[in-house]
Amino acid sequence: MEYGTLGRTGQTVSRLGLGCGGPSRLGGPAGVETDDRVAIVIRALELGVTHIDTARSYGTEEIVARAINQVRPDDLFISTKSGAYLDDKRVLTPKELSGRIEESLRSLGADVIDLYHLHGVLPSQYESARDILVPELIRQREKGAIRFFGVTERFNADPGHAMLSQAMKDDCWDVIMVGFNPLNQSARDRVLTAALAKNIGVQAMFVVRKAFSIPDRLREVLAGLIEAGRIDGDDIDMSDPLGFLVKNGAATSLPDAAYRFCRDEAGVDVVLSGTGSIEHLEANVASMAAPALPGDLRNRLIRIFDGVDTVTAQ
Repeated sequence: MEYGTLGRTGQTVSRLGLGCGGPSRLGGPAGVETDDRVAIVIRALELGVTHIDTARSYGTEEIVARAINQVRPDDLFISTKSGAYLDDKRVLTPKELSGRIEESLRSLGADVIDLYHLHGVLPSQYESARDILVPELIRQREKGAIRFFGVTERFNADPGHAMLSQAMKDDCWDVIMVGFNPLNQSARDRVLTAALAKNIGVQAMFVVRKAFSIPDRLREVLAGLIEAGRIDGDDIDMSDPLGFLVKNGAATSLPDAAYRFCRDEAGVDVVLSGTGSIEHLEANVASMAAPALPGDLRNRLIRIFDGVDTVTAQ
């Protein structure tokens, strides 16, 4: 396991973060039993993962709590979060946000939350969320309920990072969560450069989604990008989409290539990896421990997808 510093938090965390949301949610949607979901978290800790990302809305805070009650590294760093708006209709009140933080503290069985995010903020919501809720986050930090705070984008609705482009103009955020993968690298210039300059920690999400694991979905996404003029069809062999990444063993699979590509992106501190099984978790950990992609393959991905800011790889 590789470790690094999460921006201005100054905290050393594993470069792979166990993501407890997304489609997998530790196997919950697939019907994985609670004890087996707990075992996934425990195995992650055994493999050296020290950063776990969860949320009340994921329904996994209690799973994480059960696991860390059995195996808790001294350097464990947990992030959780809450939406800033109620049903996208109005911003939370400071009192409501305080209540949600208290709920997460109870669910996690924690005295303090390492990192608390305002979650899935849309561009139109950003200013209100910042002006009304950041003072409450500061108050929560001062009273010792949270240590650091951040903001996450709603990547499916905002693949061009309009919200985080606004957030990068402010200096209140310790950490951000951004969508980034080989098919949509637009965060590089729009978000990551500014985050590096401000020493804001970065968690990368959507690193692997359906397009990297389901060939027909990848063909569908690429065909749409070609039709829209976002990529050059001459760069893509539709009979073996992105097959050049696994040719001659450069990567073991497209997900493997995606993890390694994102891990080595300047400004990315943590790559979040969701999973619903121990076997899948172990494969993701192996990818994060593998060498860098060959430079020519990395540069080829950058060239092909340079103009893409409309897809999420979902």
